[in-house]
Amino acid sequence: MKFKGKAVRNLLALSTAVLLLCCMSWAADDKDQSDINKRIDASANVLNEIMATPDKAIPDKVMSDAVCIAVVPSMIKIALGFGGSHGKGIATCRTGHGWSAPAPITITGGSWGLQLGGQAVDLVMIVTNDQGMQHLLSSKFKIGADASAAAGPVGRDAAADTDWKMKAEVLTYSRARGVFAGIDLNGSAITQDKDETRILYGKMVSFETILKGNIAPPEGSRAFLAAVRKYAGQAKDQGQLSLPTNSSGQ
Repeated sequence: MKFKGKAVRNLLALSTAVLLLCCMSWAADDKDQSDINKRIDASANVLNEIMATPDKAIPDKVMSDAVCIAVVPSMIKIALGFGGSHGKGIATCRTGHGWSAPAPITITGGSWGLQLGGQAVDLVMIVTNDQGMQHLLSSKFKIGADASAAAGPVGRDAAADTDWKMKAEVLTYSRARGVFAGIDLNGSAITQDKDETRILYGKMVSFETILKGNIAPPEGSRAFLAAVRKYAGQAKDQGQLSLPTNSSGQ
């Protein structure tokens, strides 16, 4: 009987440990899901806040001609002898039936120079043509090397007399401490964030599948896609993918 009681205690201890590990895993999954949803909401807020000030906003012409839009809220720029940056955000592209579901991205890069300090920067990237879109669909490209880029013009009417569309496949903007302006991101690398893609869609989905509109947007992307449609317009036929009832994209 003593041996049997010991076995029962061991079994109970093992069961408790397994249950504890499962609870920790579920909590971590919930936190990860919450983090990506917060990032999508923050991206919507960045667009709304930037476009709310006409004389300092992205020009209407740039937005209406955008092929893809990427937003990185609170990209961290740290400099101590040399500069560096890292951020996470989301991207969406025009398709024949509306704007695509959001694709999680990561941007990393650096700049040399005598710098000291650190700050959080909101970043917006506008892909201006199909060639730039193809670079984005490759799921990994370097700004300035694979895709030509330029600091974007600022102000609702600023693009009227410029040839920005002929010069760059990607227009780049930043906002730090309330100041919004074009920014030089040459040398920065943009890649698909595979971990957050799995969290957002419940499985790994390729950049191309997402950005070509072959998967429905998750429920949590409503605010971001609404902001994109508001400032950049609809796709040609004005249709939209219907949103699923869960966040798996199924």
